[in-house]
Amino acid sequence: MENKELRTLLNQLHEEIKNTQEVDEKGSKLLLKLEADIHLLLERSEEDREPLHPSIFQNLENTVTHFEVTHPNLTELVSEVSEALSNAGI
Repeated sequence: MENKELRTLLNQLHEEIKNTQEVDEKGSKLLLKLEADIHLLLERSEEDREPLHPSIFQNLENTVTHFEVTHPNLTELVSEVSEALSNAGI
């Protein structure tokens, strides 16, 4: 996946997070961490091939697990981002 496509996915995820309502305390913390991760990923340059810290992938997985029943659109986008990062070898 090209960097442009990944950036588009990250921006879509950012918008979905902004529109996500009715979350519990744990969900709020997960979304705050996810927002920080998105910001970090968007700041990376195209040449930066340094591996991401494993906590980013763990946070993506935790977010999917927490929201999969109550927020299907959010979890779909999080899954797409996780898959795109893995496929890109980031």
